[in-house]
Amino acid sequence: MLVAACSKDEQGRPDHMPEWMEQDVTFEADGLTLHGTYRHRPGDTPGPAALLISESGNTDRNGDNQVAGPIGNMRQLADLLTGHEIATLRYDKVGTGRTGLGPFAQRPQDVVSAVYTAGAVAALAFLAGQPASDPARLSVYALGEGTVHALALAGDTTPGAPKVHSLGLFQPLPGRYLDIITNRVKADGSPETVVTWAAAVEQIRTAGTVPDDLPDGLGAIVNKNNVKAVVEADKIDPLALAAAVPAGTPVLLTCSDADSQARCDAEQPLIAALAHTELTVVELEGVNHVLRDDPTDNIANYAKQDPLSPQLVTALDGFVGE
Repeated sequence: MLVAACSKDEQGRPDHMPEWMEQDVTFEADGLTLHGTYRHRPGDTPGPAALLISESGNTDRNGDNQVAGPIGNMRQLADLLTGHEIATLRYDKVGTGRTGLGPFAQRPQDVVSAVYTAGAVAALAFLAGQPASDPARLSVYALGEGTVHALALAGDTTPGAPKVHSLGLFQPLPGRYLDIITNRVKADGSPETVVTWAAAVEQIRTAGTVPDDLPDGLGAIVNKNNVKAVVEADKIDPLALAAAVPAGTPVLLTCSDADSQARCDAEQPLIAALAHTELTVVELEGVNHVLRDDPTDNIANYAKQDPLSPQLVTALDGFVGE
């Protein structure tokens, strides 16, 4: 598939430059075949390239989600980076799109955070190995829970691991998974619910089990079917991952007053943990969790296919241009 290039008047490129290609690609991660879209110019002239990592759960390469519908924000992000002459790779995580569950079909409970991180590692290695990728100009852009995998890639000291030049952390997780849920329960729950949830967190962390009678919809967040994945996700501390990002790495972090998952006050510990990097923090106003203008952050609006917020576009334009 060919993607039309902008004209010389719009981007200042010579008229003879070839159009962008969208190529269906596959790569392997611990026996799982992941499917993705690699957008690049034909040929082998090295240039900047970016890996895009979507949100948690059943969210595919384009940002489409089985619950919220065809969101498309990651495809829009790829479009935006194309305008900056940056090749991109976006991919269907385990359990989504053409990737599916693969070897996990008979044991879906084993799909834990480490499986997603392994997929991200394989994706970055694939991107770094392409002739059109300059290994000195690899970046990773991620949304929500995807940001923990982006941070893991940036701090990866495994011999031969590609070096991440820059990071885009959009509405990142500000702390451990169960701590984030606890803060929401404290803000919205009754005193009885807070006490019950605190006891459940202790049980989850010490015994790896969960009570059967959690109140106020908390059983939809953690239950006997997903407690293993929750335990593994909760082990990940974004602050520790942030501290491992090499000093001086350019990092763009966004938060929003409209996003209950990534309000700017909640992001302060993560921001502090990234103080040793070349950090740019952008506080968005009225921008929802899928990076569009919607102060309600209503999940029913996620699939409306609105454009990315101009605030985000301006922030990314400035970050990429530096």
